[in-house]
Amino acid sequence: MRISGKSTLACALSRGLHSRGKLTYILDGDNCRHGLNRDLSFKAEDRIENIRRIGEVAKLFADAGVICIASLISPYRKDRDTCRALLPEGEFVEVFLDVPLQLCESRDPKGLYKLARAGKIKGFTGIDDPYEPPLNCEIVLRQKEDNCASPCEMAETVIAYLDEKGYLQA
Repeated sequence: MRISGKSTLACALSRGLHSRGKLTYILDGDNCRHGLNRDLSFKAEDRIENIRRIGEVAKLFADAGVICIASLISPYRKDRDTCRALLPEGEFVEVFLDVPLQLCESRDPKGLYKLARAGKIKGFTGIDDPYEPPLNCEIVLRQKEDNCASPCEMAETVIAYLDEKGYLQA
């Protein structure tokens, strides 16, 4: 995911699940970078470690019965697959927020794309570092410049999937 509304969607999803009596916790990439992973850079090896650590923390939440919503840029398939393997079969639900690069750039609240285009940020996902879209994710939420669902609508799509698959039972 790029600057695509991940955090906004995560908050809407958490609120929607909470209103159904579910306990959730959001692991936001930016927040984890300020604390748990503050010793990591954005070099490839540190990105891998960032995702690994967040995956391990998400597993701990899942073990405690908490629905963990990991909202972060995870550009490499291998890292996402490593996190999937931490959990029992079927307990990792990958949501791909599919947003065109042009739309991400137009929603650039921190000015990061501008800095990356100017060469002031190196290794920026989608600019000079690749993003590998998932091949077999459970949910795809497509955003288009002329057709963007609201965060609440997208959250309801995720909740409907979780409900249909029995994740919200009991």
